[in-house]
Amino acid sequence: MSPERAAVPALPRAFRCFWWGEAVSGFGNAVTGLALQTLVVVTLGGTAVQVGWLNAARWLPYLVVGLVVGALVDRVRRRPVMVATDLLRALLLALVPFAWALGVLSLPLLLGVVLAFGAASLVNDAASQSFVPRLVPRPSLQRAHARLDGAAAVAQTAGPAVAGLLVRLVGAPLAVLVDAASYAFSAAVVASLPDVVEPSRVRDRLTARDLAGQVVEGVRWVYGRSGLARLAVATHVWFVAQAVLLVVAAPYAFLRLHLSALQLGLVYAVAGVGALVGAVVSTAVGRRVGTGGAIVTAHLTSAVGALVMLAALAASVGWPGAAVLAAGQLLHGWAMGLSNSHEMSYRQALTPDALQARTNTTMRSLNRAVVVVVSPLAGLGADRFGYGWALGAVAAVFTLSGMLLLLSPFRRARAG
Repeated sequence: MSPERAAVPALPRAFRCFWWGEAVSGFGNAVTGLALQTLVVVTLGGTAVQVGWLNAARWLPYLVVGLVVGALVDRVRRRPVMVATDLLRALLLALVPFAWALGVLSLPLLLGVVLAFGAASLVNDAASQSFVPRLVPRPSLQRAHARLDGAAAVAQTAGPAVAGLLVRLVGAPLAVLVDAASYAFSAAVVASLPDVVEPSRVRDRLTARDLAGQVVEGVRWVYGRSGLARLAVATHVWFVAQAVLLVVAAPYAFLRLHLSALQLGLVYAVAGVGALVGAVVSTAVGRRVGTGGAIVTAHLTSAVGALVMLAALAASVGWPGAAVLAAGQLLHGWAMGLSNSHEMSYRQALTPDALQARTNTTMRSLNRAVVVVVSPLAGLGADRFGYGWALGAVAAVFTLSGMLLLLSPFRRARAG
């Protein structure tokens, strides 16, 4: 073994077990992402507006109670929270095929299930993202998040393709059961993690005033002395573009390019391949250009990817359009695979353990608030002005998010 290879310590056993739970649930989530969009557009006869409402419902809890959840999770042991919320998400998703079988599935009912699912995911995200620094030493955080991103990318690659096949064979409602089973598996894995010692829960009495003070402390940390403010603002801008893209992608594929669910699943699978490659090379890219340089590169690459997706309008419908759309998704997927581990490790390396959940939920809550506000507007805009307008706006806003970092000292930032 070379000295360089020997100098890199293996990631802890508990993290490797945790990784399996995240990998399986990520696969299920990729299946549900396509299944729900297909269900809205094809089964329930919706358009981009209805997809926008679906995405808004998914992220609305982050806007309403996200900051409070972060403060509460910082007071408790994180593993029991993760197990309980994984089981709750499994039950909620199982309601979709159950309602469909009874003939009562409708858009309002689906939005209600997705809203409750979003609330459970908010609590789980606050706990799980803050749990990783308890499993992995801080110098290894970027590698750990790159491993998690790699698993997510594999899920994104296989999940949509499997989802497209499942939707074709058994229908969108029953395809959601795959995700329900994956969350049950994740709960079992987290419950049995070895070698994990968490601090005891905070037992002092918490008043509303204390809670408000802790929420404010988290916000001040992110946008004040921590050094995370520039990254936070650029990320919020990035989510404006991402929200529009998430809303228009499925209607654009189904209604403008006339793709089937299987074809769209394969397009999303190509994006997963890009994300996997981005995650694999993220550590090497970070060593060469730094944390800031890697994130800037990723944001600007997403802008190029959006322009390529826009070029699909000039292609013929069917497979030629799918190929161009897939090329744009490949670039955007690569960019997300490259950037996420650097963003996560950078903010976790700068944040003390007592503020981890509040830091994560402060940034995620405002990111998801952007999605909640922008998604319905994106659906209305796409229906009124067309998909070309929407994808052009996506490219412009991705470019803006990259330039905010490129034209600041953050471009030289390194997590170490």
